[in-house]
Formats: sequence, structure tokens, C-alpha cells
Amino acid sequence: MANSWDASAAPPEDIYERDRTANVHPPSWINPQPAARYQLAVIGGGPAGLVAAKTAATLGARVALIERDRIGGACLNTGSVPSKAMIRTAQIYADMRDARRFGAQVPTGIEFDFAAVMDRVRRIRSHMSGNESAQQLVDQGIDVFFGEASFIAADAIKVDDQIIRFGKAMIATGARVGIPDIPGLAEAKPLNSRTVFDVTELPRRLLIIGGGPVGCEIAQAFCRLGSKTTIVQDMPLFLGNEERDAAQILSDALARDGVEVRLNTNVTAVRIEGGEKLVDLVSDDYLNTITVDVIGAGVGYAPNVQGLGLEAAGVEYDTKSGIRVDDFMCTSQPNIYAAGDVCLEHRFTHTAEASARIVVQNALFRGHERLSALVLPWCTFTDPEIAHVGLYVREANRLGIPIKTFTIPMHEVDRGVTDSEQRGFVKIHVLEGTDKILGATIVARHAGDMINEITLAIMAGIRLRMLAKVIHAYPTQAEAIQKAAEAYYRTRFTPRIQARFRGSLTR
Repeated sequence: MANSWDASAAPPEDIYERDRTANVHPPSWINPQPAARYQLAVIGGGPAGLVAAKTAATLGARVALIERDRIGGACLNTGSVPSKAMIRTAQIYADMRDARRFGAQVPTGIEFDFAAVMDRVRRIRSHMSGNESAQQLVDQGIDVFFGEASFIAADAIKVDDQIIRFGKAMIATGARVGIPDIPGLAEAKPLNSRTVFDVTELPRRLLIIGGGPVGCEIAQAFCRLGSKTTIVQDMPLFLGNEERDAAQILSDALARDGVEVRLNTNVTAVRIEGGEKLVDLVSDDYLNTITVDVIGAGVGYAPNVQGLGLEAAGVEYDTKSGIRVDDFMCTSQPNIYAAGDVCLEHRFTHTAEASARIVVQNALFRGHERLSALVLPWCTFTDPEIAHVGLYVREANRLGIPIKTFTIPMHEVDRGVTDSEQRGFVKIHVLEGTDKILGATIVARHAGDMINEITLAIMAGIRLRMLAKVIHAYPTQAEAIQKAAEAYYRTRFTPRIQARFRGSLTR
């Protein structure tokens, strides 16, 4: 019998959705009368746009913020906020089923309540939308306009029938998720990372195409919530840009959770028969077909550059890589800047916000802040998490930079043992012959929090020997960082130094 699951179903119009809409795009909103001239006009109300607008307004600038859809962008409405809310609940279910590993009894009759899971997601999303509401922005002195923005000159933007003139402008229109060019896939109405959190019914059989960070997060979460989940990756391991041992730990974790892992596998076609979705897979010339109810497919991002009238403003762009900016976030038009996913390679909320701060400094205060000076960490929020900052070994090798790596497995960390979270490691890379930190990878349940200490060290020029002297609260998993630093410190005790020390003891 065919499953009646509807991948196009919209979220219920409950009180949470009504409140969120009232915050991020009030139905009765009337755009203000534009000022004669704005010191900064911002196109896009996502993380980058919000940071730039609020920072500039706080510093006294007259600011216009233009948003075509919903304030908060993908991060609040369809990305980080709803995904992390769902992942947390999925982790609870996983821990309940794994209770014996912690010396506890597995609760009897564990039942999945997907409606309650998504209710919590909507509640959290609605609550957080209050922090970025249109009215709050107005209260901070920002003129908020809803509508399609298009440059009509290098100093003017048209929003519907209104003209906004500016001294400086910042484009922060973000990016949209791409869909793989697979025959029949579009007809199957696949979900992507921006639409998956609108579902209200748990898919019984789910296929995720792509083993990047988002694909892995969604696959693990839905599997833990009760979906029979398959993930297909066309490479030998997930997370092609991460350390190979880190990716292997994640692959093993997904398999333990019950995700059917298909590596070195390509989806060649999708077809619908009898209301079900049949997916053809090929691996090492072996062809087989699986039947699923829902397909999740989001591979790559395309910058939102269409319809902005960039030619009229003299702003150079590419439909694949986005708006072209220099190291100061300035476009080919000296008074127009860009920030966030529309122009950056690393598409993270924290990167978008950091680039927006650079724009405010450089555009309004003649600063010389550089994108290349940023130290950017990132994290894949699976269980365990995989976090990274700085150089990878392969990058150092390609650049001819000699490095030495200090690795502490989590099974050597007391808190990792007591938490029964012994899979993973802390790996810190330093310049060979020195203790200058060049990069780090952490695999642990709380790796995203732990990586911040290394990020601070790199940014502040703190050497690894200093981290050995930092007293870490015991027992914590972050003690692995101190242990890695101590491992470096021990290398300084050469046989010559040890002999000199032994000699001093005999005197």
C-alpha cells in the first residue's frame, strides 16, 4: 500500500507560526516614508544584514534595512535554529535507547512523538524570532522595508514604488540550496535543508542524498526519531573536507544509530510508481533500487544575485560564486559592499556576522579590516560533533609548511570515560620546531564548544605551551586540550636537558 506522506505539506498555522510571522514579516506592515538619504542601506535581513544594520544604528548612522521575505534569514527560519532544536530532541531519544551503556534501564515502550518534536521546534523558533522582530529594529532607529530590492543606480535602490538613496550600501541576500541534476528528482518533490523543518509527519523511509555536514546532521536526527534512513554519498567517506579519521568516526556513528550508509554510491534516477518513490543507485557498476517515501536532497548553494539590478549599480558578480568582493568586503563599486553567503566561500552564520562587522568598520569609518585576518572555526553538529579551525594537514603539505601534530584520544580523558563518550579526539597542529598553533580538529560530543579555546589561542597568538599552563576545571572533556599542550611541553625535555636536570639533583 502506498504511503500518503506529503513532502509539500506546510507547517500548521498554530500560535507559534502566527507569532513568528508577526515578528519577522508582519502581515499589516506598511513601509515607512524613506529618508532623503541613508548613510547605510542594507539589502537582506539575515544574520549579516541584521548585524550590520544594528551595529551601524547603534553607532548613530541612519540605516535602511530591506528584506523581501522574513527577517532572520535562513539561520532563524529554516536553518541553524530549527535544526539544532530537532537534533537535541533526537539526542534524547538516542540516549534513552542507549541507557544500558550508562548503567540505566532502557525505558519500556519508548514511543516517537514527531508532532511533539516539531511543536517544540516551532515554539523555539517563534520565541527566538522575538529577538529579531521588525518592531524591535524600528525601536533601534532602523527603517525597515519589506519588498523586492533592485539597484537603479550606484547610489539608489528601488523597493516596490519607493526610492532609497544611500551613501553606502551592503548586499546580504544570502544563498539558496541547489538541487542535484538527477532525472526524475524534481518530480519527486525532494526536501532540502530549508524545507525539511516544515514537515509535520515523520517519513517512514527517508533517503538523504549527499554526505556533507547538513546531510549527515539530518540523516542522524531523523533516524534517531524513528525514520528508516539511508544516506548516499558519492565519495569513500562523508565530509570530504574534514580529517579522514574524523569522517570515519562519524561514518561508524551513523551506522551504529541505524542509518544505512551507502558510500561510493551515486543516484542515477528517481521515478514514482504507485505513489512510492523508487531510487536507482549505482556503486562499483552494481545497480540496485530502493523504495522510499521521502527524499532529502540539497547539494551546494547558489548565491542570490538575480533581480538585484547589480548591472545598474556597476557591481560585478558571478551566478555561481556570487558577488565579487576584495579583502575589505568591497565590491567593484567603491560605495557598495557585500557580506555573508552571497559572496563568501564559508557559508556559516558566524562568518556572515563577522564579515558584516568588517563592512560597518570599513564603509562607515574608513577602516581597513580584512576578511583574511579572521580566524574561522566551524562545526558539524552530529553526535559526535566534528569541529575545526585553522589549517588541515593536507593544506599545510600543499603549502610546504612543516607541521607537527599532537593528538589526545577521548578515551584518555577522564570525563570522556565517565560520560561513556570515548569516541573521538583532540588534534592540534603546530609549526614544526615551534609551539605556534596552526590548526585543530576536535571530535567529541561538545566539540563545537571546545574549539573556541583553540580559536581564541590562534587569534590572540597564544602558543601551545601557554595552554599547558591554563588550569582546566576537572573533570571536563576540554581537559583534552590541556593534555595535548602538555604533550608538546614534554617534547622540550630533550635527553640533554634531562641529563642536566639529573646532574642538578646529585649536587
